[in-house]
Amino acid sequence: MHIRLGSGLWLVNLLSWFLIATILLFPENPVRIVLGIPFVLFFPGYALITALIPKKEGMSGIERLALSFGLSIALVILTGLGLNYTPFGIRLNPIMFSMAGVILVLSVIAWLRMRRLPLEERFEVSYNLSIAFWKTGSLWDKVLSVILVIAVLGSIGAVAYTIARPKPGEEFTEFYILGAEGKAADYPSRITRGDTATVTGGIVNNFQETNTYRIEISVDGTKSSSAGPIELAPEGKWEGALSFTPQATGENQKVEFRLFKNTEAEASESLHIWVDVTD
Repeated sequence: MHIRLGSGLWLVNLLSWFLIATILLFPENPVRIVLGIPFVLFFPGYALITALIPKKEGMSGIERLALSFGLSIALVILTGLGLNYTPFGIRLNPIMFSMAGVILVLSVIAWLRMRRLPLEERFEVSYNLSIAFWKTGSLWDKVLSVILVIAVLGSIGAVAYTIARPKPGEEFTEFYILGAEGKAADYPSRITRGDTATVTGGIVNNFQETNTYRIEISVDGTKSSSAGPIELAPEGKWEGALSFTPQATGENQKVEFRLFKNTEAEASESLHIWVDVTD
């Protein structure tokens, strides 16, 4: 049986837009992983190399395959760099639609260039599947074919296993403080003794279990205030006001925010800022 797919670009575009529809309609579907890998690492480069070299001659199938992977990485990086300077930013949907658009434009260019060539000179993807091959083919060709089939099946099995039993991510607690307007800047730097200053504290529980947190705030080693207990489920997030009141004057006083998890006696995280306290 002789399988012919033409340039294969129609299939590349079909799979690309099928992937987008799947992600938009079923965000947790494992198809996004199976098709997402070639969508990022193969499809863009394959469309580009076909647009640049639409003829059969001049490049072998192995060379096209290798260049497709290399050029795909380059195109994805350049697309991400361009999106970084737009209001859309580097996020899933902008990247997804941008790459699909790049693949479509390159495919149209490749199709227009192929139209100018005779049919026999156009690049096409074809494979001859015949039982007679096993009777007339050499032993070396048979061994290579078997190895190729095993490699493909092994890759599919590895992807399926990874999807079915994903490796748990790193577990940790995210602890941060924000200044004015909820940004990591404009923290209190000059305070009058006895006045109360406030920052915004944040905790994200990146563990696979519920944890209870408390925050202790000290100024130059003297406890000023505390917050908690704060109970967070897995992937839970908390943000709230953290206040402190300096009781002594002095420059460069260290305001320390220490985070304790559950019943641990030692702080798991610690942050600090420096303030000048005046009368």
